[in-house]
Amino acid sequence: MNKALMDTDTLHSQQDTPVEHLHALFDAQRAAFEGNPYPPIDERIEQLKHLKQVVLAHQDEIIHAISEDFSHRSGDDTRLAELLTFVETIDNALSNIRKWTKPSRRKTPLVFLPASNKVVYQPLGVVGVIVPWNYPLFLSLSPLIAAVTAGNSVLLKLSEHTPKFNECLQFLVAKVFSERKVAITMGGVEISSAFTQLPFDHLFFTGSTAIGRRVMKAAAENLTPVTLELGGKSPVIITDHVDLEMAAERICFGKSLNAGQTCVAPDYVLCPEHKTHEFVEAYKNAFARMYPRVKDNPDYGAIINEAQHQRLQGLLAGAKLSGAKCTSVNPANESFAETRKMPPVLIENVPTDIRIMTEEIFGPLLPIIPYQTLEQAIAFVNARPRPLALYLFSNSKREQQQVLYTTHSGGVCINNTMTHLAQADLPFGGIGESGMGHYHGYEGFQTFSKAKAVHKLGALNGGKLLYPPYGKRIHELFYKLFIR
Repeated sequence: MNKALMDTDTLHSQQDTPVEHLHALFDAQRAAFEGNPYPPIDERIEQLKHLKQVVLAHQDEIIHAISEDFSHRSGDDTRLAELLTFVETIDNALSNIRKWTKPSRRKTPLVFLPASNKVVYQPLGVVGVIVPWNYPLFLSLSPLIAAVTAGNSVLLKLSEHTPKFNECLQFLVAKVFSERKVAITMGGVEISSAFTQLPFDHLFFTGSTAIGRRVMKAAAENLTPVTLELGGKSPVIITDHVDLEMAAERICFGKSLNAGQTCVAPDYVLCPEHKTHEFVEAYKNAFARMYPRVKDNPDYGAIINEAQHQRLQGLLAGAKLSGAKCTSVNPANESFAETRKMPPVLIENVPTDIRIMTEEIFGPLLPIIPYQTLEQAIAFVNARPRPLALYLFSNSKREQQQVLYTTHSGGVCINNTMTHLAQADLPFGGIGESGMGHYHGYEGFQTFSKAKAVHKLGALNGGKLLYPPYGKRIHELFYKLFIR
């Protein structure tokens, strides 16, 4: 791959520092966009088709690279959570790009006739995308697809925690785009800081709430609009009107995918008080069916690095010190010393003011909070920052409506977890501390477009009758007819 990279159109000079190279990439993209401010739709379609072909042709290399970065991640986790969603996203864009980019006719009030109104969707310019480590393929290419569909140039900042994947993606992107259209940069704090200070036309960030605040603050210096996808603590509400074994199995799958390292992973479960023991047993059985062993199971992923592993161990230790009941779900009774594999732990009787209940978990730890009435469960959710996702397990339409309209969250999934994220035609985005703005589908196209209002008047101008001097009979008649 390295030789192929050297053969591509590159703007890198051996004398450049990483920050200087970053600025050179941005300046080149800005100049290129100014020379082609509205890329033809056919050109965008060909780029998207080529991107799909290249990614699918190299999917085995992508899977291997991501697994190496994690020390191990299931190839099926990558296929289901990244490659499948990538295909759905790009196919949806290809199917709808001509409709989305078509000017939208708008009503012209009678008083302004014979004028006409329309909205023209124009590319913003140069878009910056900051990519996290947990789903590096989908969380880089999904916003990229939306931005390219809208006609923008894109500068991607990849996570320093996924070096193997970064090299792979850089190779693949270079097969499709010149660096003046799509470019990739990597690095730690220095590059991240310099990246957020660039005068992008839009800045897209996926990551933690704490870092999201810093990104927004830096972007504000340039009045750069931002989309923030931040995560948070996504609750699950189980009611009495659902099969508990089915609910436990679906929650277990969502929590176990990528070992819980997902922004919309179930973070805690609100369960009817009289069913908590039954839920724990159903969850343990569901996990044992899917993962009879954990340590050398290729289907179960590892924690990305030692820092994240230690953070999770710290959350668990704090829960134990608080007196919580911690049940390790370890079907084969394995030891995980000297590994970053971590089996699920179900946590009961947990105080609500300790770290595991105030910080996003981002791993396979699952607190279970008992409740007596659905109103209590809703109040518990509403007393906390608004989550990125909310999961409700209930077959009661009344309960579904009650939860849907009395809680706020970025998205809702009823009787499942996580899969709302894979719906290519549904908007995805947070609210409050879980983020701002949307992408995916038409909303993603709108995020990376300027909806430009166009009001057009020809030679005939009826409004001339209303020009000064005022006080004429036509003014009196006009006001009586239209200001009432």
